[in-house]
Amino acid sequence: MDGMNVVGDLFGAGKMFLPQVVKSARVMKRAVAYLDPYIELEKEEGSTNGKIVMATVKGDVHDIGKNIVGVVLQCNNYEVIDLGVMVPADKILQTAIDEKADIIGLSGLITPSLDEMVHVAKEMKRRGFELPLLIGGATTSKAHTAVKIEPQYDKGVVYVSNASRAVGVVSNLLSKEHKPGFLEKTQAEYVKVREQQARKKPRSKPVTIQRARDNAAVLDWDNYTPPVPKKLGVIEFKNVSIATLRKYIDWTPYFMTWSIAGKYPRIMTDEVVGEQAQSLFKDANDMLDDLEKAGSLQPLGVIGLFPANRVGDDIEIYTDETRKELLTTSCHLRQQTEKTDFANYCLADYIAPKGTPDYFGAFAVTGGLEEDDLANAFDAQQDDYNKIMIKAVADRLAEAFAEYLHEKVRKEYWGFAPDENLANDELIRENYQGIRPAPGYPACPEHTEKKKIWQLLDTEKRIGMQLTSSYAMWPGAAVSGWYFSHPEAKYYAVAAVQRDQVEDYAKRTNMTLAEAERWLSPNLGYDPE
Repeated sequence: MDGMNVVGDLFGAGKMFLPQVVKSARVMKRAVAYLDPYIELEKEEGSTNGKIVMATVKGDVHDIGKNIVGVVLQCNNYEVIDLGVMVPADKILQTAIDEKADIIGLSGLITPSLDEMVHVAKEMKRRGFELPLLIGGATTSKAHTAVKIEPQYDKGVVYVSNASRAVGVVSNLLSKEHKPGFLEKTQAEYVKVREQQARKKPRSKPVTIQRARDNAAVLDWDNYTPPVPKKLGVIEFKNVSIATLRKYIDWTPYFMTWSIAGKYPRIMTDEVVGEQAQSLFKDANDMLDDLEKAGSLQPLGVIGLFPANRVGDDIEIYTDETRKELLTTSCHLRQQTEKTDFANYCLADYIAPKGTPDYFGAFAVTGGLEEDDLANAFDAQQDDYNKIMIKAVADRLAEAFAEYLHEKVRKEYWGFAPDENLANDELIRENYQGIRPAPGYPACPEHTEKKKIWQLLDTEKRIGMQLTSSYAMWPGAAVSGWYFSHPEAKYYAVAAVQRDQVEDYAKRTNMTLAEAERWLSPNLGYDPE
């Protein structure tokens, strides 16, 4: 383990890039695994720098960032007990007790995971824990940690922004000398953040939902005829090759996964990270070559196009052109702050009201159901680098599949842009007609709307994709959303919503107010009772 510790120290000092650390860890772990049958290693208590229990919280399936943090900590001689994904609070806490852990680390990607982290913190306090709690993941932040999580647990809650900071944080928390001062400083920072958040004034003052609706986007439906899809209904895509999809990959987020900052393709010639970017790019494409040749990862997708019309802030989706029988109703939220030069946007504004036939689409895609099995196979080989790589590559394939299908919809299946001819960089910049917003993202932030996509497309039966209790998609390399065709449709953020809209939304979605407030908690512009 001493060799691995050197690797970690170099990374912590900024002399190695994260991919190099993970590759070096693979070599070391394989060496240790090879030697284990031949030598007896004395593992006295305290022979490691500390023991950390890590988990992706209940309802969430994303673990790339957590896996990277785990490798970096192991490289610094910390014992990591990784419980995997979708782990309930009780299992996390009981494991920490049973294993006599020194720290608990939580990770999550989707916004409902933030509430689950609050729940874990409350349970730690209720059960009398003394261990520090680490918070990390794409949707977490220092502000959320300070405002929502840290007040629930007084034995140390620390937000870790990325893998490169994990070792320093853990080292401080496990040092008798440095822990008191580190926690005191961190807690003081969080107090300041809470005070700043309390004083923070919204950029625009809130308005009533009625006033927001009075300022809805006004589209000229009298002089615009919505395009009619070439084929209505649901279409499966089970034979789209990796060779086809890799042409649609946006590589910039791939480098971000590895904490290599820069936009592709410029990153490839960057003076600081260019060499690492080239190595990462080659490794990813080598893996894509292998996956394509072996057929071991099969991307799957499904789309649906349906007759639809707007009713208030909802979109009614019909079984056929008679528009008499409802399939489901897609419910949306409206921007609720004062606007002077712009409308208070709602996605429903982009669908024609009753009397003008219009259409609406849905999609769901995955890079492949085999993603977890392939990652587990690499894990069994002590190969952390490729365990992380397969998930990063599958994630890029899922996003590429979403881009590919949207193009097919625009040019063929809906056919409102048959002559479109855009290069991949133009697709990435969204230089096309129409949008494909996803539930859980700024224009439609409420995650439970995904179940309507699953209902419309019969997604689980057709292509095997599933939804967790928190409406995360499985496998993790997955994308789903809605299709809008109107040329004025654009992305925006709903941002803060007020009680009157939440009450109205609860009625429209058949939720209680408490349920609606729970699912919309990141967007609430008020403190619920």
